This record gives sequence, C-alpha cells and structure tokens, in this order.
Amino acid sequence: MLKAFTRKKGQKGFTLIELMIVIAIIGILAAIAIPQFSAYRQKGFNAQANADAKNAYTAAQAYFSQNPGGTVTLDLLLDNGFKASSDVTTAVTTGTLAGLALTATPANGTLKYSVDANGTITSAAK
Repeated sequence: MLKAFTRKKGQKGFTLIELMIVIAIIGILAAIAIPQFSAYRQKGFNAQANADAKNAYTAAQAYFSQNPGGTVTLDLLLDNGFKASSDVTTAVTTGTLAGLALTATPANGTLKYSVDANGTITSAAK
C-alpha cells in the first residue's frame, strides 16, 4: 500500500514554469468570461422586465373584458392574474381601455419597457 505513495526513481512533480503557465491561462479565461457574464445578467434583467410588461398588459385585457368602461390600477392587475417580479417596478400610467399605458422598469437592468393600448411594447434606456 505504501508503494503507491512513494515516488519512483527519476519521477518529478510539476515545475514552477508549468504551474505559472496554467495560472496565466486560467487568468486569461477569467478575464474573458467576467464581462460576458455581466452582459448576460443585464439581458436577463431586461428580459424579466419585458415579460412583466407583457403579463401586465394581458391582465389589463382580462380586466377590460369584464369592465370595458373601467379604469385599471396596479391593484386591479394583481387581482386579474398579474404577478409582479420582485426586481421589476410596474406602473400604470393611464388605465383606460382606449389609452392604456404601462411601464416595467428592472431594478438592475438598463432598459425601461412601455406598453400602449394596442399591446405594442417599446423599450428605452432608463
């Protein structure tokens, strides 16, 4: 059993140069990956806000199908099936059927999404 842990004649470990090269390669890979990871996070935050804007519009249409002359608020959207994400701020600017305007802004994202009465979603920088 001890023979397995003993070194054979002439066998050596890694040299300092080999270890430094491996560390340099890992550093280069990390330098490439970190900015990409940050960009993917921003896309994820923005996609979450876009989904909240779509879901808020769908909940507003569900409310208007029962109350065509009504005015929708954020509380009424929540009652009609809208579930807001924790990191997205959703607001109802205008709550009528003809002039519906919703916004969804991610806390950590870079874009603000707006929905009009036709369901068209537009994005703009925060």
